Amino acid sequence: MFDTVLVANRGEIALRVIRTLRRLGVRSVAVHSDADADAPHVRAADLAVRLGPADRSDSSAAETYLRADLILEAARRTGAQAVHPGYGFLAENSAFAEACTRAGLVFIGPPPAAVELMGDKINAKEAVRAAGVPVVPGSEEGSPSDEQLIEAAGRIGYPVLLKPSAGGGGKGMRLVRDPAELPAELAAARRVARTAFGDDTLLLERWVDQPRHIEVQVLADTHGRTVHLGERECSLQRRHQKLIEEAPSVLLNPRTRAAMGAAAVRAAEACGYTGAGTVEFIVPGGGPAGPDADEVLDFFFMEMNTRLQVEHPVTELAVAVAGPDGPQRLDLVEWQLRVAAGEALPFVQSDVSFLGHAIEARICAEDPERDFLPTGGEVLLLDEPSGEGVRVDSGIAPGDRVGSLYDPMLAKVIAYGPDRPTAIRRLRAALAETRILGVTTNTGYLRRLLARPEVTAGRLDTGLVERSAQQDASLLSSPYTRAGSIDLLHFAAALLRQLELGRATASDGWTDPFSLPSGWRLGGEAAWTTHRLRLPGREPVTVSCRMITNGEFESAIGFSATTTPEWEVRLGDAPVRRARASRDGNLLRLAVDGLQATFTVASERTPEGTTHWLGIDGDAWPVHPFDAIAERAAAGAVHHGTLTAPMPGTVTVVKVEPGERVRRGQALLVLEAMKMEHVISAPHDGTVDDLRVAPGATVAMDAPLVTVAADEDPSDPAPSPAPAEPLREAVR
Repeated sequence: MFDTVLVANRGEIALRVIRTLRRLGVRSVAVHSDADADAPHVRAADLAVRLGPADRSDSSAAETYLRADLILEAARRTGAQAVHPGYGFLAENSAFAEACTRAGLVFIGPPPAAVELMGDKINAKEAVRAAGVPVVPGSEEGSPSDEQLIEAAGRIGYPVLLKPSAGGGGKGMRLVRDPAELPAELAAARRVARTAFGDDTLLLERWVDQPRHIEVQVLADTHGRTVHLGERECSLQRRHQKLIEEAPSVLLNPRTRAAMGAAAVRAAEACGYTGAGTVEFIVPGGGPAGPDADEVLDFFFMEMNTRLQVEHPVTELAVAVAGPDGPQRLDLVEWQLRVAAGEALPFVQSDVSFLGHAIEARICAEDPERDFLPTGGEVLLLDEPSGEGVRVDSGIAPGDRVGSLYDPMLAKVIAYGPDRPTAIRRLRAALAETRILGVTTNTGYLRRLLARPEVTAGRLDTGLVERSAQQDASLLSSPYTRAGSIDLLHFAAALLRQLELGRATASDGWTDPFSLPSGWRLGGEAAWTTHRLRLPGREPVTVSCRMITNGEFESAIGFSATTTPEWEVRLGDAPVRRARASRDGNLLRLAVDGLQATFTVASERTPEGTTHWLGIDGDAWPVHPFDAIAERAAAGAVHHGTLTAPMPGTVTVVKVEPGERVRRGQALLVLEAMKMEHVISAPHDGTVDDLRVAPGATVAMDAPLVTVAADEDPSDPAPSPAPAEPLREAVR
């Protein structure tokens, strides 16, 4: 076994690897950008080395985690014997794997030749086809021209899927259903592939409608033994990015599982694979009961990921290996290390079996109510779930600042149970107990997705997530923000502010009753205290509240710690309602008209004043104080064509200059955050009047970007904004 291992990654996967290294008694080395100098993975490691230019601070991935030379130098300085790449960044870069070997370091992954072969989708497809692995019908030439791809599409039939040969993770893929659209889509796909991967080679495959994405985990040693560790179902995706993964798949019967596993082993052996890897298959959609007992489903090779997968904990929890002391679960990171150190696998295929069911949800910094735009901010409060059958792999800690430089995934919550229904129930309960305040996440959305009838029944396919959102928009928002329920949020925010109002107490302990937030008045009823509040994306509201008393002085000066104060509350001019509220640390207990809820709370100082965060059932919202004068000024700016940042990020492209004439819908600039791009377009015909950013500028959410003076009379109503261009993968 190695003495020292450098982890060439960040976030939750770096922490995950470091935990196993510590358990095995291996010294760990972390690397970090300036932005990550105090990140959890840095604090957890035995040693840490800064990455980035020596003469300036630049925390971009291109200048830090993607700099192979800096990582190799960090390994030399710390005496590391091996490098674990994690996933993402340089994990599937054959040149980096080769550079490690030349530097005398062990690359904890497959041989560079295997990384290179499986990284080229065309050659990978031919290699596994030769090994007897079924592949999706498609183009067969090594570097097909547009004419050859058009001919192949006509031969195999539409719809077809265009894929960059050198790509991965769904980036640059295009679905074409109409032959007339194929030439234009080919040109666009080549541009993306050339920019993103430096190679515009494309392949074309027959598109399988409503496919299921099922992958097989393989493990191979350097002594000639390769086994598979069962499958994972990854069909719940959005924009080709996985959201929820589980094992085993409810679709597969034993014969299909065995056939798919054997095919995955052949694919791994075809490229001389060693270590942990994943072979991904497309499976035509089917019912949850799967095929008949004697029927083997069709399945087709899609690609091989030559690294550890994000969803590897699902396999670690759901698969066991027979041993002298009974079934034992595996630590896949441990076996990556052992295989890289030359150890042989001590078990064979017949020793491997499923033991229960596991399911994972990826928590990301994104806002489902705003088309999943990336978010950011400071983690004000973090409560992670625990309990029977629950595991959390997290990369954040309270006080961390989530920026726009890296991947939006913050953590993974995994649940295990003896069967699928139990695992799903535990995961939904765990997500409800996951409290992240200060950063908007998709946690509540994932919880609602797991409750969809199609998901609980196992009727999955890769288009289900997006279809579900189109059919039922309520999936994207919390029940607490819907009509009839949102009042509870407003009352919670107002009473939280009310409870935080202080009292003036003299040095002798006497309290001036007129300084109390109770609204007490001599000889009259208590006065109302007014709070003006605004939830993001919603109209501001006014909430009035006052404590209910019996008119006695003693009740006006306060209440005992054992008494929950009672209030009258009113939203705007609506009828008065009765409420009880009390705060215990980070918990606010609220009952309105007999309906009780408990919110997790935190606060932060903002330019608007104190913003309070409320969280419940995985969802969280900032509630801002509302200033009518400032709001009118902001509305006036929007009226005159000022466009603001819809997400925190970096301006990568500016396409216009001050004084330039633009048309409605014309792209003005491109904002990038967390590997996704958002195009800012002109809301109307007009002239660029005020350009406030330049390429490379970092902007906060709602920061002014550019003003387009409209052609219309400025007294006319503000024009409707141009349709937003959807988020797309950032190309590099």
